[in-house]
Parts: sequence; structure tokens; C-alpha cells
Amino acid sequence: MAEVVIEETVVEESAPRSALWGFLSYWGLHAWILAYCVVMLSAFYIQFAMGEFPCPLCMLQRYGMILSTLAAVFIVMQARRGTLTTARYAQGLGLGLLAVLAGSSVSVRQMLLHIKPGDHGYGEPVMSLHLYTWAFITFVIVMIYVAVMLTLSPKGIPVAPPEGSPMRGLSTAIIWLFIGVVAANVIAIIFLEGFAAVLPDDPLSYNLIDQIRGR
Repeated sequence: MAEVVIEETVVEESAPRSALWGFLSYWGLHAWILAYCVVMLSAFYIQFAMGEFPCPLCMLQRYGMILSTLAAVFIVMQARRGTLTTARYAQGLGLGLLAVLAGSSVSVRQMLLHIKPGDHGYGEPVMSLHLYTWAFITFVIVMIYVAVMLTLSPKGIPVAPPEGSPMRGLSTAIIWLFIGVVAANVIAIIFLEGFAAVLPDDPLSYNLIDQIRGR
């Protein structure tokens, strides 16, 4: 009885890759991560220094930013490990796109809530625009970035700097900054919601502190 041997064929990616575009796309992902870290840290400044508490829609937009940035971190980590393929790169960008689409829909919802003449919007504007409008602009920028990167793929697949190099250390620092920002948001939402199931529509204080004090 003849034995049938099925050999697994590994198909190598034959499409040419550009070292320059690989470098630019790698640090473009870090710009994505760092930009949203700055946006969320700015929101913290407005929350703590100016006393403007985020509403549920504001927090949902932050979640959209975090989820989209997790997709960028996924691609970066794959590149650092040397396991990034065209398929994984496209998957990461696709997940990031889904996250910004979800976040932008929340931004549009909040803009429409304050579109009537005479409505001053939620919170104080920054450079004539409210934070949810700025959030929508950032989501659109990420959509454009994802579209361009997918167009350049596989030529522009990110290439990580070598282990032990200063650029590698910079990459690590940016990722840890993002982790810290995510942790701060988790703590903030716990203090804002307290022991409630959802965040109040128009929060005026930290529910957890009020509940502990018996207010």
C-alpha cells in the first residue's frame, strides 16, 4: 500500500520591501501611539486642572483611542519580535481602523447633540473647537494614515531597529508611556463611576469618593 506524503509548502513573501519605508512606517506607528498619549494626557489636564469631568461619550471616545492604539502596539511588538508578516500587518491596521470608526461614530453623536443654534456644547472649547470635535479630527487622521499604509503594503511593512540600540530604547519608552496612560484611564473611570453601573450623563464629582464619604 503506497504511502502518500503531504508536504507542507511555505510560501515566502516575494514582494519587494523598502528599508526607508519600513523605517518610516515603524516610527509612524510610534507617532500614532505617542499622539494619542498626548491627547489623553491633555484630557487629563482639562479634567484635573480645569475641573471638567468627562461624560460617558467622552470616555467612549477615549476607549476608541486606546483600542486603536493597541492595534498599533500589536504591529510594533510583532516587528520587534521579527514575526511581522504582511497578513499580521494588515490585520493590525484593520483592527485599528475598526476602533477609530467606532470612536468617530461616538464623536459624531456628541457633535449632533450640540448642533442646535445657541447650544454652547459640552465643556469649554479648545482653539474654538470642543474636545469631541478634536477627537473626530484625530480619528479621521488615523483613517487616512491606515489607508496610506495599506496602499504601501507590503513595501512599507515596519522594520524594527536592532536590539540594544538607542532607537529600540525609545520605542520601549513610548510603549510604556502608553501602558501608563491606559492604567491612568482605568483608575480615572473607577473613581468617576464608583459603585455605579454606568457613568452619570453630566458628572460633577468623583462618585467613588462621594460614596465612600456617604454623600
